[in-house]
Amino acid sequence: MTTSRHRWVRHTAVFTAALVLLATSVLGAPGPAFAASYVPISGSGSTWSYNAIHAWQGNVAQYGMVVNYAGVGSTTGRNQFKDGTIDWAASDIPYGVQDGSNFDPPPNTRTFVYMPDTAGGTTFMYNLNIGTTRVTNLRLSGENVAKIFTGVLKMWNDPAIAADNPGLTLPAIKIVPVVRSDGSGSTAQFTQWMVATQGQYWTAYCAKVGRSPCTQTSAYPTLSDSGMIAQAGDLGVAGYVGQRQAVGTIGYVEYSYAIQAGFPVAKVLNAAGYYTEPTAGHVAVSLLKAKINMDAGNPNTYLTQDLSQVYTNSDPRTYELSSYSYMILPTNTNLGFNTSKGYTLADFGKYLLCQGQTQVNALGYSALPINLVQAGFDQLRKVPGQQLPSVSADFIRSCNNPTFSTDGTNTLANNDPQPQACDKKGPTQCTTGTGGAKTSTPVKPGAAGTSGPGGANAGTGTQGANPSASNGAGAGASANAACDPDSGTCDQGGTGSVDAADQQQVPGVPVDASGDFGDTLEIILMVAASILLLGVGLLPPIIAQAGVRRARRAQPGGWR
Repeated sequence: MTTSRHRWVRHTAVFTAALVLLATSVLGAPGPAFAASYVPISGSGSTWSYNAIHAWQGNVAQYGMVVNYAGVGSTTGRNQFKDGTIDWAASDIPYGVQDGSNFDPPPNTRTFVYMPDTAGGTTFMYNLNIGTTRVTNLRLSGENVAKIFTGVLKMWNDPAIAADNPGLTLPAIKIVPVVRSDGSGSTAQFTQWMVATQGQYWTAYCAKVGRSPCTQTSAYPTLSDSGMIAQAGDLGVAGYVGQRQAVGTIGYVEYSYAIQAGFPVAKVLNAAGYYTEPTAGHVAVSLLKAKINMDAGNPNTYLTQDLSQVYTNSDPRTYELSSYSYMILPTNTNLGFNTSKGYTLADFGKYLLCQGQTQVNALGYSALPINLVQAGFDQLRKVPGQQLPSVSADFIRSCNNPTFSTDGTNTLANNDPQPQACDKKGPTQCTTGTGGAKTSTPVKPGAAGTSGPGGANAGTGTQGANPSASNGAGAGASANAACDPDSGTCDQGGTGSVDAADQQQVPGVPVDASGDFGDTLEIILMVAASILLLGVGLLPPIIAQAGVRRARRAQPGGWR
């Protein structure tokens, strides 16, 4: 009987092991040694690229990678990398940029390289109502953007803004610019654009705030009586503008924050005379004109960008405030960095350059082109401890990046549709919402535009109509809401006051995007469920049969 019991136990064990082996062979899942080879790594810096980095962090966790990241602003990230308190950094601007009388030199004892990680657009997220209707189709010229953020334009019904928006009768309420309170790459990119394209307004503003020399800056200067609000991080700016009672505000954030918050962004007039927003395709088109420093012999500038030709790009699809953000990677092992961390960091970089780029368009960024992905792998191979495979052209193309093509051109840019006819500067105006607010805003009779080549429906509503859609923040206030005629703030309860629900912030909450790794996790869960079902269905009969055999053996003359 003992021998038979052992035989039954052995058969059951073999059966279970076979199921596990089958599951493992089907999944190709990494074994325990795979996860054990990774060690935690930490980084900090850009909030502009935080939403993408946050998604990548979550996606690689299932492989045993612990990637910590703090969105504290590009300036703090660069300083922490220089001091050796983090393993890697993310920044929208490189070291060595002149900021007024300040200079941010590269680290003295820590060698490094830059690697592009995200491409996207700096947008102007706003909170504005006409009566009880949320405005989602605002247009602004570059001149008016600069005037708003230098205190020249103070009211939303200013004739200069009305000229951009022939279909809207904007309210007579104050403009409240919301800027960054921390050192940020977003501020640096925005002010560099003003220096290059709207120099007269930025120069005059520098004189008002006592800034000399009048260069771009990472820390936005404010005047005590300017009415500006300063908030930390893209999330802080988006959260402030996203408050229901913050009608009249406008702030600059990366496009993904407006999408996550469900709020619109202003379409900005480009050099071709079209008002555009930074869709993935428009950013890809814009950055075809970016000059990338390809001198690999100078790590302090290699792969950094010159955006001057992006600002003047004559392609109608251009969004002028498009740019790249970077990871700053160590290339030596001092200040606490070692080869074990380098192995993990290189694999994380490999993930974000391939699978990670397939996810970023949905998050509000634009996938990197093939030349920068190839250059990114070259940079990763300089990290101590990396064990990346040889990177061939076939390997790069296997990333399935939406920008890649067999002839090396940017597919995302090639396939990007032209803007709608109603986006052209003139007497018509599109009604469709922008950013995260997709509800249409009615326009004046006679100003409604029509769809242009490849454009979405422009709508033909007229101002004063009651839009029926109510998806999140993009919807107008309810018909029975009480509105303050001076502030434009509407109370949903009709009491004329702002209740507690209206005071809740609507921050840009990052959302993980499903990628190839995410699909694998789903398969694992399905197979695990299948194993459990098989166990429930098969193990009880086996156990019951064994019990019958034991009972028969126990009877006098029972068979053995």
